[in-house]
Amino acid sequence: MTALILILITSFFTAGLIVRTKSIVSGRKGPGVFQPWKNVLVLLRKGLIYSEISGIISRIAPVIVFASVAISSLMIPVAGFKPLLSFNGDFILFAYLVALARFMMIIASFDSGSSFEGMGASREALYGMLIEPALFVIIAGLVIFTGQFSLSTLFDLPGEANYNLVYGLIISYIIGNITLIENSRVPVDDPKTHLELTMIHEVMVLDTSGFNLGIIQIASFFKFAIFGSLIASTLIPWNLPVHWRIILFAAVQILFAVIIGLIESFRTRFKMNRNQQYILTVTLISVLLFVVILFTKNIF
Repeated sequence: MTALILILITSFFTAGLIVRTKSIVSGRKGPGVFQPWKNVLVLLRKGLIYSEISGIISRIAPVIVFASVAISSLMIPVAGFKPLLSFNGDFILFAYLVALARFMMIIASFDSGSSFEGMGASREALYGMLIEPALFVIIAGLVIFTGQFSLSTLFDLPGEANYNLVYGLIISYIIGNITLIENSRVPVDDPKTHLELTMIHEVMVLDTSGFNLGIIQIASFFKFAIFGSLIASTLIPWNLPVHWRIILFAAVQILFAVIIGLIESFRTRFKMNRNQQYILTVTLISVLLFVVILFTKNIF
């Protein structure tokens, strides 16, 4: 239960910290840390408007997206705090719950009948296909490295006798990039852009309104918290006292949000034809790390 509570708390301030970092770096006062959630609460109180040609998919997709991400959060360990849902092979369910959320977003975009949303959906499908192997390769490497088959123990790297901090940093780097791609952030996409021809996630929800848009944004906040928790679990020793694990977890989450804010402040979005190269580079790094783990574990 502690793991879920920490993930919930993280989801409340991560998006706001990113915005605050961007505001401070640009010399503006900017909104408060909880402004994204205030915006969501406004959306949750608004009515729903659907396209005249949309069907049942547009109505059920946002709920499925939220439910998929919410259930996946139940399987995430937090620096030694066990998740509510855990079993051997649960990482497969986790990966496909995340994929299910992406799939529902894609078909809902097509269901709206908008050509712009169709363009965004095709890009999302391509990027999801390219980055998904990176997640599976990293998990496969962790299975070999730790000998465990559940997310509740896979990320206990500091507890391994032959743990190398470099492994933890590389895995954190890969998961951090997966987070940016999954949430359509810079350098893959810019959440603040208003040009339909170059948007990805934002153009996919152009026809989504009110409560549905609110729960989609909540799902995005949960994704940040989920992947941030995996990074924290990779770096923080699980045998530390409880209070130290909580303090270090909070520090890692704050640092993670600040880094994303700095990236979006000082880095521009890639051109569309460079996104594939960037995503494949992340996947290649995960493959190289997997090969290194194979050799260090004397698999060959």
